[in-house]
Amino acid sequence: MILINILLVLLIFLILSDLYIKNSPKSKLNLKPINYKIKKKDGLKELIIDLKITNKSKTKETMVSNMNFELDFFKSKGNEYCQNFNYQEDIYIYENKKIKNLNNYWPTTIIKSNSELFVRIIYKFSNNNRKKIKYLWLKVYWENYGHFGISNNKDCLLINLDGQKQRPKDVIEIQINNKYKAFAIKTDLLGCFDNPVNTVIEYCKGIVEKNDILTIGESPLAIMQNRYISPQNLEYSLFSKALCYFFHPTSSLATACGMQLLINRIGVTRITFALFVGFLSKLVGIKGMFYRLTGSESSLIDDISGTVTPYDKSIVMGPINADLFCKEVSNYLNIHVAVVDVNDLGGVKVLACSNKKVNKILKRNLISNPAGNGDEKTPIVLIREKN
Repeated sequence: MILINILLVLLIFLILSDLYIKNSPKSKLNLKPINYKIKKKDGLKELIIDLKITNKSKTKETMVSNMNFELDFFKSKGNEYCQNFNYQEDIYIYENKKIKNLNNYWPTTIIKSNSELFVRIIYKFSNNNRKKIKYLWLKVYWENYGHFGISNNKDCLLINLDGQKQRPKDVIEIQINNKYKAFAIKTDLLGCFDNPVNTVIEYCKGIVEKNDILTIGESPLAIMQNRYISPQNLEYSLFSKALCYFFHPTSSLATACGMQLLINRIGVTRITFALFVGFLSKLVGIKGMFYRLTGSESSLIDDISGTVTPYDKSIVMGPINADLFCKEVSNYLNIHVAVVDVNDLGGVKVLACSNKKVNKILKRNLISNPAGNGDEKTPIVLIREKN
Protein backbone atom coordinates (compact mmCIF):
# COMPACT_ATOMS: atom_id res chain seq x y z
CA MET A 1 0.00 0.00 0.00
CA ILE A 2 2.82 2.38 0.88
CA LEU A 3 4.56 1.60 -2.42
CA ILE A 4 1.36 2.34 -4.37
CA ASN A 5 0.98 5.67 -2.56
CA ILE A 6 4.58 6.59 -3.34
CA LEU A 7 4.10 5.76 -7.02
CA LEU A 8 0.86 7.75 -7.09
CA VAL A 9 2.56 10.80 -5.56
CA LEU A 10 5.44 10.44 -8.04
CA LEU A 11 2.99 10.25 -10.95
CA ILE A 12 1.14 13.37 -9.78
CA PHE A 13 4.47 15.17 -9.36
CA LEU A 14 5.57 14.24 -12.88
CA ILE A 15 2.26 15.31 -14.42
CA LEU A 16 2.36 18.66 -12.59
CA SER A 17 5.96 19.12 -13.73
CA ASP A 18 4.91 18.51 -17.34
CA LEU A 19 2.09 21.01 -17.00
CA TYR A 20 4.50 23.59 -15.59
CA ILE A 21 7.08 23.02 -18.33
CA LYS A 22 4.40 23.20 -21.02
CA ASN A 23 2.58 26.27 -19.69
CA SER A 24 5.42 28.32 -18.20
CA PRO A 25 5.81 31.72 -19.94
CA LYS A 26 8.00 31.50 -23.04
CA SER A 27 8.87 33.66 -25.98
CA LYS A 28 6.88 32.74 -29.07
CA LEU A 29 9.15 34.54 -31.48
CA ASN A 30 10.47 32.39 -34.30
CA LEU A 31 13.23 33.35 -36.76
CA LYS A 32 13.02 31.85 -40.25
CA PRO A 33 15.19 32.26 -43.35
CA ILE A 34 13.40 33.48 -46.47
CA ASN A 35 16.01 33.62 -49.23
CA TYR A 36 19.34 35.05 -50.30
CA LYS A 37 20.81 36.34 -53.53
CA ILE A 38 24.20 37.43 -54.80
CA LYS A 39 24.93 40.28 -57.18
CA LYS A 40 27.79 42.53 -58.24
CA LYS A 41 27.70 46.20 -57.34
CA ASP A 42 30.41 48.88 -57.45
CA GLY A 43 33.17 46.32 -57.98
CA LEU A 44 32.08 44.29 -54.91
CA LYS A 45 30.23 41.03 -54.44
CA GLU A 46 27.01 41.80 -52.60
CA LEU A 47 25.16 39.14 -50.60
CA ILE A 48 21.58 39.93 -49.60
CA ILE A 49 19.94 37.76 -46.93
CA ASP A 50 16.28 38.09 -45.96
CA LEU A 51 14.94 36.77 -42.65
CA LYS A 52 11.56 36.85 -40.97
CA ILE A 53 10.73 37.00 -37.25
CA THR A 54 7.19 35.86 -36.42
CA ASN A 55 5.36 36.37 -33.14
CA LYS A 56 3.06 33.35 -32.83
CA SER A 57 1.46 34.57 -29.60
CA LYS A 58 -2.21 35.46 -29.93
CA THR A 59 -2.17 37.97 -27.06
CA LYS A 60 1.37 38.95 -26.05
CA GLU A 61 3.69 41.37 -27.80
CA THR A 62 7.42 40.72 -27.48
CA MET A 63 10.46 42.89 -27.97
CA VAL A 64 13.65 42.06 -29.79
CA SER A 65 15.97 44.08 -27.59
CA ASN A 66 19.16 43.26 -29.46
CA MET A 67 20.34 41.41 -32.56
CA ASN A 68 23.88 40.83 -33.78
CA PHE A 69 25.31 38.88 -36.69
CA GLU A 70 28.57 37.00 -37.05
CA LEU A 71 30.06 35.19 -40.03
CA ASP A 72 32.22 32.09 -40.26
CA PHE A 73 33.86 31.28 -43.60
CA PHE A 74 34.49 27.86 -45.13
CA LYS A 75 36.31 26.76 -48.25
CA SER A 76 34.81 24.12 -50.49
CA LYS A 77 37.47 21.46 -49.99
CA GLY A 78 36.96 19.58 -46.74
CA ASN A 79 34.83 22.37 -45.26
CA GLU A 80 38.08 24.10 -44.31
CA TYR A 81 37.51 26.97 -41.88
CA CYS A 82 38.80 30.40 -42.88
CA GLN A 83 39.36 33.61 -40.94
CA ASN A 84 40.19 37.29 -41.33
CA PHE A 85 38.04 38.26 -44.28
CA ASN A 86 37.12 41.89 -44.64
CA TYR A 87 33.52 42.73 -45.38
CA GLN A 88 30.94 45.43 -44.88
CA GLU A 89 27.67 44.71 -43.09
CA ASP A 90 24.42 46.69 -43.38
CA ILE A 91 21.25 45.81 -41.48
CA TYR A 92 17.72 46.81 -42.51
CA ILE A 93 14.22 46.20 -41.18
CA TYR A 94 10.85 46.65 -42.87
CA GLU A 95 8.48 48.99 -41.05
CA ASN A 96 5.15 50.17 -42.46
CA LYS A 97 6.11 48.79 -45.87
CA LYS A 98 9.29 50.87 -45.84
CA ILE A 99 12.84 49.59 -45.48
CA LYS A 100 14.90 51.26 -42.76
CA ASN A 101 18.70 51.23 -42.51
CA LEU A 102 19.66 50.59 -38.88
CA ASN A 103 23.23 51.88 -39.36
CA ASN A 104 24.50 48.75 -37.55
CA TYR A 105 22.68 49.62 -34.30
CA TRP A 106 19.71 47.47 -33.39
CA PRO A 107 16.98 49.52 -31.66
CA THR A 108 14.64 47.69 -29.28
CA THR A 109 11.87 46.61 -31.63
CA ILE A 110 8.36 45.57 -30.60
CA ILE A 111 6.70 42.73 -32.49
CA LYS A 112 2.98 42.66 -31.78
CA SER A 113 0.97 39.47 -31.40
CA ASN A 114 0.34 37.60 -34.64
CA SER A 115 2.76 39.94 -36.43
CA GLU A 116 5.97 39.68 -38.42
CA LEU A 117 9.19 41.64 -38.73
CA PHE A 118 11.34 41.35 -41.84
CA VAL A 119 15.10 41.74 -41.56
CA ARG A 120 17.58 42.19 -44.39
CA ILE A 121 21.37 41.89 -44.03
CA ILE A 122 23.62 42.99 -46.88
CA TYR A 123 27.27 41.91 -46.96
CA LYS A 124 29.79 43.35 -49.38
CA PHE A 125 33.03 41.50 -50.15
CA SER A 126 35.96 42.29 -52.38
CA ASN A 127 36.25 39.98 -55.39
CA ASN A 128 39.56 38.53 -54.17
CA ASN A 129 38.08 37.48 -50.83
CA ARG A 130 34.96 36.07 -52.41
CA LYS A 131 36.92 33.68 -54.66
CA LYS A 132 38.51 31.98 -51.67
CA ILE A 133 35.31 30.95 -49.89
CA LYS A 134 32.25 28.90 -50.79
CA TYR A 135 30.14 28.69 -47.65
CA LEU A 136 29.12 31.24 -45.06
CA TRP A 137 27.83 30.22 -41.65
CA LEU A 138 25.69 33.10 -40.46
CA LYS A 139 25.23 33.19 -36.68
CA VAL A 140 22.35 35.32 -35.44
CA TYR A 141 22.47 36.31 -31.77
CA TRP A 142 19.24 37.90 -30.61
CA GLU A 143 17.47 38.78 -27.38
CA ASN A 144 13.77 38.28 -26.72
CA TYR A 145 12.24 40.43 -23.97
CA GLY A 146 8.69 40.16 -22.65
CA HIS A 147 6.34 38.64 -20.08
CA PHE A 148 8.67 35.62 -19.76
CA GLY A 149 11.68 37.77 -18.86
CA ILE A 150 14.60 37.83 -21.28
CA SER A 151 15.98 34.99 -23.37
CA ASN A 152 19.16 34.84 -25.42
CA ASN A 153 18.87 32.94 -28.69
CA LYS A 154 21.26 31.77 -31.36
CA ASP A 155 20.24 30.72 -34.86
CA CYS A 156 22.67 29.54 -37.52
CA LEU A 157 22.14 29.52 -41.27
CA LEU A 158 24.30 28.10 -44.06
CA ILE A 159 24.72 30.19 -47.21
CA ASN A 160 26.20 28.49 -50.27
CA LEU A 161 27.80 31.28 -52.34
CA ASP A 162 27.79 28.98 -55.36
CA GLY A 163 24.26 27.75 -54.69
CA GLN A 164 22.71 29.69 -57.54
CA LYS A 165 25.06 28.12 -60.08
CA GLN A 166 24.22 24.90 -61.91
CA ARG A 167 25.22 21.97 -59.74
CA PRO A 168 27.74 19.48 -61.17
CA LYS A 169 26.83 15.78 -61.27
CA ASP A 170 29.29 13.80 -59.18
CA VAL A 171 28.32 10.14 -58.73
CA ILE A 172 30.24 7.35 -56.98
CA GLU A 173 29.38 3.76 -57.96
CA ILE A 174 29.48 1.26 -55.09
CA GLN A 175 29.15 -2.51 -55.46
CA ILE A 176 26.85 -3.93 -52.79
CA ASN A 177 26.37 -7.59 -53.70
CA ASN A 178 25.80 -9.84 -56.71
CA LYS A 179 22.32 -8.48 -57.31
CA TYR A 180 22.43 -4.76 -56.44
CA LYS A 181 24.76 -1.79 -56.69
CA ALA A 182 24.53 1.72 -55.28
CA PHE A 183 25.22 5.16 -56.68
CA ALA A 184 26.13 7.74 -54.06
CA ILE A 185 25.38 11.25 -55.32
CA LYS A 186 27.72 13.92 -54.05
CA THR A 187 26.12 17.24 -53.05
CA ASP A 188 27.17 20.59 -51.75
CA LEU A 189 26.69 21.21 -48.05
CA LEU A 190 22.93 21.43 -47.66
CA GLY A 191 21.13 24.06 -45.61
CA CYS A 192 17.77 25.57 -44.73
CA PHE A 193 17.79 27.76 -47.86
CA ASP A 194 17.65 24.55 -49.97
CA ASN A 195 14.15 23.41 -50.82
CA PRO A 196 14.20 19.66 -50.01
CA VAL A 197 12.09 18.44 -52.94
CA ASN A 198 13.60 20.72 -55.58
CA THR A 199 17.16 20.10 -54.37
CA VAL A 200 16.91 16.30 -54.52
CA ILE A 201 15.24 16.40 -57.92
CA GLU A 202 17.90 18.74 -59.31
CA TYR A 203 20.76 16.48 -58.17
CA CYS A 204 19.10 13.32 -59.50
CA LYS A 205 17.81 14.47 -62.87
CA GLY A 206 19.64 12.66 -65.67
CA ILE A 207 21.04 10.07 -63.25
CA VAL A 208 18.04 8.02 -62.14
CA GLU A 209 16.83 5.08 -64.18
CA LYS A 210 13.61 3.12 -64.18
CA ASN A 211 13.20 0.84 -61.13
CA ASP A 212 15.85 2.73 -59.11
CA ILE A 213 15.17 3.31 -55.42
CA LEU A 214 16.26 6.74 -54.22
CA THR A 215 17.19 7.14 -50.55
CA ILE A 216 18.16 10.20 -48.55
CA GLY A 217 19.43 10.34 -44.98
CA GLU A 218 17.08 11.68 -42.33
CA SER A 219 19.58 14.24 -41.00
CA PRO A 220 20.24 16.02 -44.34
CA LEU A 221 16.49 16.20 -44.94
CA ALA A 222 15.90 17.58 -41.44
CA ILE A 223 18.62 20.21 -41.97
CA MET A 224 16.99 21.40 -45.20
CA GLN A 225 13.74 21.66 -43.23
CA ASN A 226 15.49 23.90 -40.68
CA ARG A 227 15.04 21.19 -38.05
CA TYR A 228 18.15 21.92 -36.02
CA ILE A 229 18.68 24.03 -32.93
CA SER A 230 21.56 25.55 -31.00
CA PRO A 231 21.90 24.16 -27.45
CA GLN A 232 21.92 27.74 -26.14
CA ASN A 233 18.24 28.03 -27.07
CA LEU A 234 17.15 25.33 -24.63
CA GLU A 235 16.21 26.02 -21.01
CA TYR A 236 17.54 23.04 -19.06
CA SER A 237 15.55 21.62 -16.19
CA LEU A 238 16.54 19.43 -13.28
CA PHE A 239 14.81 16.54 -15.05
CA SER A 240 16.99 16.73 -18.17
CA LYS A 241 20.15 16.77 -16.05
CA ALA A 242 18.98 13.73 -14.07
CA LEU A 243 17.36 11.58 -16.75
CA CYS A 244 20.31 11.79 -19.16
CA TYR A 245 22.39 9.69 -16.71
CA PHE A 246 20.35 6.59 -17.60
CA PHE A 247 21.72 6.44 -21.16
CA HIS A 248 24.90 5.12 -22.73
CA PRO A 249 27.55 7.88 -23.05
CA THR A 250 27.41 7.71 -26.87
CA SER A 251 23.63 8.22 -26.95
CA SER A 252 22.25 11.60 -28.06
CA LEU A 253 20.08 11.46 -24.92
CA ALA A 254 23.11 11.18 -22.63
CA THR A 255 23.40 14.97 -22.34
CA ALA A 256 21.04 17.51 -20.80
CA CYS A 257 20.77 19.14 -24.24
CA GLY A 258 19.38 16.15 -26.10
CA MET A 259 17.23 15.09 -23.15
CA GLN A 260 15.70 18.54 -22.71
CA LEU A 261 14.77 18.63 -26.37
CA LEU A 262 12.95 15.30 -25.94
CA ILE A 263 11.26 16.55 -22.74
CA ASN A 264 9.99 19.57 -24.65
CA ARG A 265 8.53 17.24 -27.28
CA ILE A 266 6.90 14.43 -25.28
CA GLY A 267 7.13 15.36 -21.59
CA VAL A 268 8.80 14.05 -18.43
CA THR A 269 5.99 11.63 -17.52
CA ARG A 270 6.22 9.66 -20.76
CA ILE A 271 10.02 9.53 -20.66
CA THR A 272 10.07 8.34 -17.03
CA PHE A 273 7.43 5.68 -17.73
CA ALA A 274 9.37 4.50 -20.81
CA LEU A 275 12.59 4.29 -18.81
CA PHE A 276 10.90 2.22 -16.11
CA VAL A 277 9.28 -0.17 -18.59
CA GLY A 278 12.51 -0.31 -20.61
CA PHE A 279 14.47 -1.31 -17.49
CA LEU A 280 12.00 -4.10 -16.63
CA SER A 281 12.02 -5.31 -20.24
CA LYS A 282 15.80 -5.60 -20.27
CA LEU A 283 15.60 -7.87 -17.24
CA VAL A 284 13.67 -10.37 -19.34
CA GLY A 285 15.84 -9.92 -22.43
CA ILE A 286 13.71 -7.43 -24.41
CA LYS A 287 15.72 -4.47 -25.71
CA GLY A 288 14.68 -1.19 -27.30
CA MET A 289 11.41 -0.81 -25.39
CA PHE A 290 12.23 2.77 -24.37
CA TYR A 291 12.48 3.91 -27.99
CA ARG A 292 9.29 2.08 -28.92
CA LEU A 293 7.38 3.86 -26.17
CA THR A 294 8.85 7.30 -26.82
CA GLY A 295 8.47 7.12 -30.59
CA SER A 296 10.66 8.39 -33.41
CA GLU A 297 11.38 11.70 -31.64
CA SER A 298 13.82 9.97 -29.27
CA SER A 299 15.71 7.87 -31.81
CA LEU A 300 16.11 10.62 -34.43
CA ILE A 301 17.74 13.26 -32.23
CA ASP A 302 21.40 13.82 -33.17
CA ASP A 303 23.26 15.67 -30.44
CA ILE A 304 26.12 18.05 -31.17
CA SER A 305 29.12 16.41 -32.87
CA GLY A 306 26.73 13.97 -34.55
CA THR A 307 26.61 15.79 -37.90
CA VAL A 308 29.03 17.30 -40.41
CA THR A 309 30.69 20.70 -39.96
CA PRO A 310 29.33 23.29 -39.26
CA TYR A 311 26.22 21.53 -37.96
CA ASP A 312 28.37 19.70 -35.42
CA LYS A 313 27.51 22.41 -32.89
CA SER A 314 23.76 22.01 -33.37
CA ILE A 315 21.22 19.41 -32.25
CA VAL A 316 19.49 17.96 -35.31
CA MET A 317 15.94 16.69 -34.95
CA GLY A 318 14.14 14.21 -37.14
CA PRO A 319 12.49 15.37 -40.37
CA ILE A 320 8.81 16.22 -40.65
CA ASN A 321 6.35 15.31 -43.42
CA ALA A 322 8.75 12.62 -44.68
CA ASP A 323 5.92 10.69 -46.37
CA LEU A 324 4.85 13.76 -48.32
CA PHE A 325 8.46 14.42 -49.35
CA CYS A 326 8.79 10.86 -50.67
CA LYS A 327 5.54 11.12 -52.57
CA GLU A 328 6.42 14.42 -54.28
CA VAL A 329 9.91 13.34 -55.35
CA SER A 330 8.60 9.95 -56.46
CA ASN A 331 5.88 11.51 -58.60
CA TYR A 332 8.40 13.76 -60.37
CA LEU A 333 11.19 11.22 -60.94
CA ASN A 334 8.85 8.23 -61.38
CA ILE A 335 10.87 6.00 -59.04
CA HIS A 336 10.52 4.79 -55.45
CA VAL A 337 11.84 7.21 -52.80
CA ALA A 338 12.67 6.59 -49.14
CA VAL A 339 13.94 8.52 -46.13
CA VAL A 340 16.32 6.35 -44.12
CA ASP A 341 18.36 6.34 -40.94
CA VAL A 342 21.50 4.25 -41.48
CA ASN A 343 24.63 3.92 -39.34
CA ASP A 344 28.02 2.26 -39.68
CA LEU A 345 26.99 -0.51 -37.27
CA GLY A 346 24.56 -2.05 -39.72
CA GLY A 347 21.43 -0.38 -38.37
CA VAL A 348 18.88 0.48 -41.08
CA LYS A 349 15.55 2.19 -40.43
CA VAL A 350 13.16 3.18 -43.20
CA LEU A 351 11.34 6.23 -41.83
CA ALA A 352 9.15 6.84 -44.87
CA CYS A 353 8.81 5.36 -48.33
CA SER A 354 6.67 5.96 -51.39
CA ASN A 355 6.20 2.20 -51.68
CA LYS A 356 6.60 0.07 -48.56
CA LYS A 357 7.10 -3.04 -50.70
CA VAL A 358 10.73 -2.01 -51.27
CA ASN A 359 11.55 -1.67 -47.56
CA LYS A 360 13.01 -5.18 -47.39
CA ILE A 361 15.26 -4.44 -50.37
CA LEU A 362 16.50 -1.28 -48.65
CA LYS A 363 17.18 -2.97 -45.33
CA ARG A 364 19.25 -5.69 -47.03
CA ASN A 365 21.24 -3.35 -49.27
CA LEU A 366 21.90 -0.39 -46.96
CA ILE A 367 23.59 -2.41 -44.21
CA SER A 368 27.02 -1.38 -45.54
CA ASN A 369 25.95 2.30 -45.34
CA PRO A 370 26.92 3.35 -48.89
CA ALA A 371 26.17 7.01 -48.04
CA GLY A 372 29.02 7.02 -45.50
CA ASN A 373 29.03 8.85 -42.18
CA GLY A 374 28.33 12.30 -43.64
CA ASP A 375 31.81 13.67 -44.33
CA GLU A 376 31.62 12.27 -47.85
CA LYS A 377 28.70 14.64 -48.56
CA THR A 378 26.79 11.90 -50.38
CA PRO A 379 23.41 12.00 -48.61
CA ILE A 380 21.51 10.74 -51.67
CA VAL A 381 21.95 7.10 -52.69
CA LEU A 382 20.35 5.23 -55.57
CA ILE A 383 19.86 1.48 -55.18
CA ARG A 384 19.85 -0.19 -58.59
CA GLU A 385 19.40 -3.83 -59.57
CA LYS A 386 22.16 -5.16 -61.79
CA ASN A 387 21.27 -6.19 -65.32
